[in-house]
Amino acid sequence: MAAAPIYLDHQATTPCDPAVVEAMAPLWGEDFANPSSRGHRPGLRAALLVDQARESLAAALAIPPHTLVFTSGATEANNLAIKGLCEARLAKGRHVITVATEHRAVLDPCRYLERLGFSLTVLPVAADGLLDPAQLEAAMGPSTVLVSVMAANNEIGVLQPLEAIAAICRRHGAAFHCDAAQLVGHQLIKPLELGIDLFSFSGHKFYGPKGIGALVVAEDLELAAQIHGGGQEGGRRSGSLSTPLIVGLATALDLALADALSRAQRLGQLRDQLWSGLEQLGGICLNGALKPRLAHNLNVSVAGVDGSRLHSGLRRGLAVSGGSACSSASGEPSHVLIALGRSRQEAAASVRFGLGRSTTEEQIKETLAFINQLLAKLR
Repeated sequence: MAAAPIYLDHQATTPCDPAVVEAMAPLWGEDFANPSSRGHRPGLRAALLVDQARESLAAALAIPPHTLVFTSGATEANNLAIKGLCEARLAKGRHVITVATEHRAVLDPCRYLERLGFSLTVLPVAADGLLDPAQLEAAMGPSTVLVSVMAANNEIGVLQPLEAIAAICRRHGAAFHCDAAQLVGHQLIKPLELGIDLFSFSGHKFYGPKGIGALVVAEDLELAAQIHGGGQEGGRRSGSLSTPLIVGLATALDLALADALSRAQRLGQLRDQLWSGLEQLGGICLNGALKPRLAHNLNVSVAGVDGSRLHSGLRRGLAVSGGSACSSASGEPSHVLIALGRSRQEAAASVRFGLGRSTTEEQIKETLAFINQLLAKLR
């Protein structure tokens, strides 16, 4: 094994593309002005760069530029979408629907609203991690104002049926929010054409900088602001815009979409090679449907080992995770795997492999050899 761990945690975060770093570099010094300061030339230059980045992102997502609201990332975008929509529609109803396998950045805002008096329905998923649209249809009611279902699961990588969900929301007059942090930059998606009303994503999931993301808001959809102040982003999200991060976000998405198809094909082959090798070790089962699934994701449970000892051993040679990076500090087993029917012990002894641009076939072979040796000791 190499001295440095093999990095297979690209769903937690990706390295910033060197071309993205290069695009941002002069904006920390030379072009540092506030894009809201349009009364002088440096401010106008910064505003132009932000406008150009907004147009580039809009073109990539097939949306009007003014529907894009910059945020600090998908977590903030999810909060703005969920709480902002529900506050704006108080007169219509107070029922929210989401799914048990959502990221905490969706579940926690929904539970916050529940504490304020909203009715919350958390739908289960099948053993493969997929939502049954018929269950969503049955849960809809006249007071349902929002449905929040993620595009691609951050732990098990399964892809939810977005078009079917959007159609159900349309029939019942409810807004559809989609956390697409794990999908954007890995597959081409046109959210508004799919019928998605609110669409969140984050730059650091597709080789862009941390601390920047956005929320797409469908035309004429009213949101209550969650951050008040200077009235930036059409009054929906106040705060000085970060020109370097916004330019980095747009650059990263352009680069990510340029190689998304070839990258998915290559990583899908490596993922399947990894899964085939793990199966041969015995006592390892797949978490979630193999299809439809992100090409760069694999999540497995390992039988016959203690979860804490497994991850302690894995850390000596691999950078992998047992679930979401945002909730791993709690020490609790993955709520996603529990929702799939895994026991707490099985969930604790699970591993998420997130492949990326830097992943090679040789690394997959080294990973399999390392895990084989580790399991021989643990078992």
